[in-house]
Amino acid sequence: MSRYLTRTRNRIWTQPLAYAVVIFGAVLMIYPVIWMLSASFKPLDETFTSPSLIPQTWTLENYSEGWNALDYPFDVFFVNSFIVCIGAAIGNIISCSLAAYAFARINFKFKNFWFLIMLGTIMLPYHAIVVPQYILFKNLDWINTYLPLIVPKFLATDAFFIFLLVQFIRAIPRDLDDAAKIDGCNHFQMYARIILPLATPALATTAIFTFIWTWGDFFTQLIFLNDQSVYTVPVALRTFLDSTGISAYGQLFAVSIISLIPIIGFFIIFQRLLIEGTATSGIKG
Repeated sequence: MSRYLTRTRNRIWTQPLAYAVVIFGAVLMIYPVIWMLSASFKPLDETFTSPSLIPQTWTLENYSEGWNALDYPFDVFFVNSFIVCIGAAIGNIISCSLAAYAFARINFKFKNFWFLIMLGTIMLPYHAIVVPQYILFKNLDWINTYLPLIVPKFLATDAFFIFLLVQFIRAIPRDLDDAAKIDGCNHFQMYARIILPLATPALATTAIFTFIWTWGDFFTQLIFLNDQSVYTVPVALRTFLDSTGISAYGQLFAVSIISLIPIIGFFIIFQRLLIEGTATSGIKG
């Protein structure tokens, strides 16, 4: 009885403390976004002089002027980003799932060796291969197009998602494969009719993470996109500041807030699939 009372007392003290730490961390992480949201509604002379998060003078001019501040309206850059993100997500779903099926279900020579090589690419810094990639894409005349951002995704270049899908597929009972073989299914039919439907949570996780990471990818898009007509949102935001100067911080904050809406909405809509896919992917093993 005394042990139970001790545990209850400890829980009474530790749980509120844990919640307080989590809430403090959440506020600390989200404060820059709250500050940027507040600054987007302030006039320029109040942006950095007023410490209050509540604007003394409310204005929507930053949004209306920022949307049309560049040579093209900002909806052009949103469309460009959606094209790149959706293309990258589709490419990763197709190519990474095929590669994962091969590693998880097909026995071939040196399979473990190639699996280790694939995992090793995760630790390879992107900056080490960006120059050869640029030379290759320049020779293919792909610079200033979306092809360098989308086509590699169809070649299973993201080892993290291959590993995630391999772990998920390995958890699927092989008895289903044996039953499919008895029915006369080949590997592609087993992949399409059995593995893909059962791997929906992991595929959804792959699509969601690919979309989010590609949406915020500034470095790669900056390298391969030169004309403003094909800019994505991250590159357009950088150009926005360069082209309008220091006097347009309010407009920059306004369009930055707008650029966060698709990511937040995408995460909220697919949050259940994301959690389910991450929890059942077997990464812990």
